[in-house]
Amino acid sequence: MENRREPSAALGATRDEVIGALRRLLPRLDGAAGGDVLPFGIADLDARLPGGGLALGALHEIAPETAADMPAALGFAVALAGRLPGRAPVFVVETPRGLAGLGALSAHGFAGLGLDPARLVLVSAADDRDGLWAVEEALNSGGPAGILAALGGAVDLKASQRLQRAAAGSGRPLLLLRTAGAVGTSVAMTRWRIAAAPAARDPFGLVAAWRWRVRLERCRNGRPGAWLLERDPEPPALVVPHTEILEAESGEVDHAAHRFRLAAPLADPALAERPREGGGAAAAS
Repeated sequence: MENRREPSAALGATRDEVIGALRRLLPRLDGAAGGDVLPFGIADLDARLPGGGLALGALHEIAPETAADMPAALGFAVALAGRLPGRAPVFVVETPRGLAGLGALSAHGFAGLGLDPARLVLVSAADDRDGLWAVEEALNSGGPAGILAALGGAVDLKASQRLQRAAAGSGRPLLLLRTAGAVGTSVAMTRWRIAAAPAARDPFGLVAAWRWRVRLERCRNGRPGAWLLERDPEPPALVVPHTEILEAESGEVDHAAHRFRLAAPLADPALAERPREGGGAAAAS
């Protein structure tokens, strides 16, 4: 008699193989689930993010609170990009609609926010469609340390799914700068709302450190929150005279020379719903 496998056994083996393959795929689709993260070095903020930091293989949306806060949102995104580890290039992909009204990007401005111009690869796309293509190609190449993209209103739910898959597959973060009114449904790992805040000044009235009012509006597997943050250009320096801001200094995490620190205790999630104070300098050059 011919020795054959029972159909049910064959189907069972195939099913197990499919389930195993799906389980191996899910972490990549979920965006650095259990993978690498970039901690902020601020205990309360990192505790609200899955894995204790910003997921590297994921899509992150950064949007202004109002249209007037767009320069501040750009500055915050650049400061985040400047903290990416290593010396690999950081791609900045812009489209006419993505940065409408902000003028030309400045290498000096990038340097002032911690992104070394020597790492900068600037891609100016003719339109949003070309910009989306450039972002996907850059992620799929695996070359850059990360990508900062301003694509106007081109990123709908389907496009965000494609970008998330590309970011997860490459293990590189995609910081997607959105306009105030363009944010809709997406699969982004996090969504940040940024508003301008008065910069810290030195005794001569010059800018000592840029500050932002930062609201974590949405975070998959995390918790929302709000903070007043400033960029710390020199980790040993303590330029804000509040003991609460030293929380970052007492932690064990310090992955980059250009880091953030807490400039005021605004970690109460309820603050995310309160009206923000008017005014504030835009942290973009």
